[in-house]
Amino acid sequence: MKLEDLKSLNKEDILGALGLESKRSSTNVIASSLGVFSIGLVVGAAAALMFAPKAGRELRDDVGTRLRSFGKDSVKAADGDLGAS
Repeated sequence: MKLEDLKSLNKEDILGALGLESKRSSTNVIASSLGVFSIGLVVGAAAALMFAPKAGRELRDDVGTRLRSFGKDSVKAADGDLGAS
């Protein structure tokens, strides 16, 4: 290794050579935690639907009805008409 090579080393190179890494920011930690939580939420919801005690057709109809009503309620809430109906 030459002196020129040592001058071009940055912090990450030195820490990597020592088997270390720089500290992650709290924003990075929170974002990755929320990502893992969201994936777990989706997997849990899918598992709950798969093991629901209803027949397939009945379950699909029920989920479709709930999604449509959720969509309508969301539009009403966005318009400010939720209390009017």
